[in-house]
Amino acid sequence: MRIDHEQMTNAKFGNMLTKRKSRSVAAILAFSGTLTISGLHKFYLGQPFWGVLYVLLSWTPIPKVASAIEGVWYLAQDEEAFDRNFNFGKSAIKNSQQVSNQVGAMAEALRELDALRQDGLISEYEFEQKRRQLLDQIS
Repeated sequence: MRIDHEQMTNAKFGNMLTKRKSRSVAAILAFSGTLTISGLHKFYLGQPFWGVLYVLLSWTPIPKVASAIEGVWYLAQDEEAFDRNFNFGKSAIKNSQQVSNQVGAMAEALRELDALRQDGLISEYEFEQKRRQLLDQIS
């Protein structure tokens, strides 16, 4: 199977847009835009149109002032508000809790399955099949 350059680029770009954004990194990039190239925080946050606009207007003070205001705005927001605005509402805390809940449920299911095998209620073959099905759900 051959993967061309365009497919790889689309996969990388799609991953960039869905990857979780950090509020502090966005603020640092915004504040750095007051001294260097404005608009880097817009690219980081998945808003390339606004990033290009900031770069094109960089010969005026408008993007530098806007970058400073946005840097303060990012820091003034709490994590939940930032996640709602820039991470599609996905909180890092909620995601880690969901993963730990799934792992706990999976471990409990494997323990119950092993108990059934030890009690002789299912065969070794049936145990292995169910165990693989459970582990396949993880990946």
